[in-house]
Amino acid sequence: MARIEGIWIQNFKSLKHVVLGKLPDTIGEGCEPLTPMTVVIGKNGVGKSTLFDVFGFLADALKFGVEEACDLRGRGGFEKIRSQGQTDYILFSIAYREDENAPLLTYVIDIGVEDFGRPVVERELLFQTPNKDIFENSTVFLMLANGKGIVCKGGGKGLNGFSYRETVDIYVTGGDFEQLIDEKVLEAEKVTLADTRKLGLATLGALNEHPKIVAFRQFIESWYLSYFTPDAARTLPLSGVQQHLNSKGDNLANVVQFMEREHRDKFQSILNRIAEKIPGIDTIDTEKTSDGRLLLRFNDKGFIDPFYAPQMSDGTLKVFAYLLLLEDPDPAPFICIEEPENGLYHKLLETLAAEFRSHATGRKGGSQLFITTHQPYFVDALEPEEVWILEKGSDGFATIRRASDDALVKSMVAEGLPLGGLWYSDYLDAS
Repeated sequence: MARIEGIWIQNFKSLKHVVLGKLPDTIGEGCEPLTPMTVVIGKNGVGKSTLFDVFGFLADALKFGVEEACDLRGRGGFEKIRSQGQTDYILFSIAYREDENAPLLTYVIDIGVEDFGRPVVERELLFQTPNKDIFENSTVFLMLANGKGIVCKGGGKGLNGFSYRETVDIYVTGGDFEQLIDEKVLEAEKVTLADTRKLGLATLGALNEHPKIVAFRQFIESWYLSYFTPDAARTLPLSGVQQHLNSKGDNLANVVQFMEREHRDKFQSILNRIAEKIPGIDTIDTEKTSDGRLLLRFNDKGFIDPFYAPQMSDGTLKVFAYLLLLEDPDPAPFICIEEPENGLYHKLLETLAAEFRSHATGRKGGSQLFITTHQPYFVDALEPEEVWILEKGSDGFATIRRASDDALVKSMVAEGLPLGGLWYSDYLDAS
């Protein structure tokens, strides 16, 4: 399953310059790739929600275009999301592999504004980093500047004879694409997009002749970003099956109906496993209504009659939704959850963290998880390599570092001290 190894963010709200994980060249040089489960911790107001919104913004930009993405979810437009006092473009760069044996691919997008203030995609690049054991040269699959550029056909032999550094230099400086096509490019064609507010990834990623672009577009489209609210999960939607839980969780009953129909033999065993992990719940089963809907019944220990989903506590519904998400037979490759601890009993958090890790590191290659939290009990179940500490710098912008970069912290965790306890005791503070 696809994995993000690194991400670079520039000029997005409080994230003026933030790098997590491993990226090619000097950005993130010497860093280890992101782990299957990555958890960002920090105090209130340091930018955890902003970091979560990076993935939401990219998904919105792919689906709706950058102008609409700047306005969605209360973002307030380009000038509100560009880091205060900055005049340069907003940049995102994601390095990922389609699977663990695939070469590293990197996607870069710069977002600026036209003279009259309309957000546009200034530059866009998708390239494959050279690997001495497999490839001799860089392979560029997409290179656009202000909607004009080149796209390589098929698997793409790409830019023949270009080093990685030369490739990026041409991209950054808005190089001569005519010369590239005439002298350096094999199996490539010139393209001009009709609307610079739309991503080339969205347009060209719909064409089968560009499989690498298609694959990366599908990767972003399949991200699961949790905006789960228990009240939404209590609703009883119309009858009908839906394969995956949506971001708000208001189709929980439809997903249950899908699982019961398509995975009948093992669905009850899934419910039983989930019930074992929710305190106070003896069993979970279903009841079919006369109009074809499937209701969830929670059998609480000590009570004869079952309780239905609309009667259950926020915490029970939340844990059930998370665990059902992990049991998805075809899970999203990337799951992003903000503060899963809200509404949960603190002793349940270590169990939930262990379930997340077990899924992310499973032999079948589960989803990569990206989680933000400010709950030490959740962090107690984590390893230093999995935890990133987000703080506010002296200039007001965010800084980030991995807990494992601190030798003392690694040593104390190795001796049995819980990481969340160290955080609570201020051992993880930069000072």
